[in-house]
Amino acid sequence: MGSFHKSCGCARQGRCPHPYAIRYRDAMGRQREETGFATQQDALDRLTKLYDERRNTPRDQAELKRRLGKQRFGEHAASWITRQRHYADGSIRTVHQLLQSQILPALGSRRLYTFTPTVIDDFIMSMEERNVGLATQQNAFDTLKKILLDARRKGAIPEDPFDGVIAPGYIPRPVTIPTLDEIHALKDAASDGLRLLIDLMSGCGHRNGEAYAANIERVVADDVYRITEQIDGVKRAPSRLKHRKAGEFREVPLPAVVRESLLTYAKKYGADSHGYLLRTQRSPYWAHTTLQYQWSAARKRAGITRKLNPYSLRHYFASNCLSKGIPITDVAEWMGHKNIIMTFKIYRHLMPASIGRAAMALNESL
Repeated sequence: MGSFHKSCGCARQGRCPHPYAIRYRDAMGRQREETGFATQQDALDRLTKLYDERRNTPRDQAELKRRLGKQRFGEHAASWITRQRHYADGSIRTVHQLLQSQILPALGSRRLYTFTPTVIDDFIMSMEERNVGLATQQNAFDTLKKILLDARRKGAIPEDPFDGVIAPGYIPRPVTIPTLDEIHALKDAASDGLRLLIDLMSGCGHRNGEAYAANIERVVADDVYRITEQIDGVKRAPSRLKHRKAGEFREVPLPAVVRESLLTYAKKYGADSHGYLLRTQRSPYWAHTTLQYQWSAARKRAGITRKLNPYSLRHYFASNCLSKGIPITDVAEWMGHKNIIMTFKIYRHLMPASIGRAAMALNESL
């Protein structure tokens, strides 16, 4: 079943304060050791529990765990990514990039059962030594964690390899927010298509790809726009929304200015059979290169020297909402964030001071 012992050199170990350690073989036949048990009974209880777990594990299941544990990380990662059917195409590309550039060169040949907290710490330190950006470090760590925890759930890794590991700390840089005058200057210098995109991103909080998918049929009420898909900016094809399953959508406020912009564009240029508005001479959809070219040209004509990019328009939408006292929970939902933590990290400093307002409001009822 296993054994217990103390590693200290005390003459009367039964009475000394040092903890007990246990030694046993896991379901995959490898020797393991755990320490930190205050009494013999604690050590025996742990050994008994491990013995029962091993005895109740069917032989074929134990053999499967052994085979999985011997699998190399690169092989398991390739299998894992094919099962992420809920990922959008852009997310799959991002994971592939992180695997190829950061994770596989360091860990691709390592067998799954050998992953421990020390291995993870060494991987993080190797990224720090190579001066990998903090955002990339965090994304690589998150991807690695998803893959390894999947392996652990299947029994390939006996102990939690992230126990006690401190994740890379990423603090988002302050966002650059355009002024209303700069937005108007960009619209005056923009093509009709770019002007519509600017309105959608600054007025409704669209992501780039969601704005490429501008669709007259998504105006579901005078003041509501339903975002149902995005256009993959590389493949120039419709794709499901980020952080959403196929068929899911989100609804956002539709200011009158943006609604008028949609209607005007549709009247002037028409929509395709599915209601899509933005297209080029060569393609039925916009791509990232289309936006980059038109944005650079409009910035130059507008005389804007600040480093504004199209995503700055989304930041403008968030700041506009928060400055008007709209709850950050609503803003997170409208922007399509996976959870409110990301919204809070990026935009907390844009929220009007709340403690003073709360004190005045509470005082009215005291």
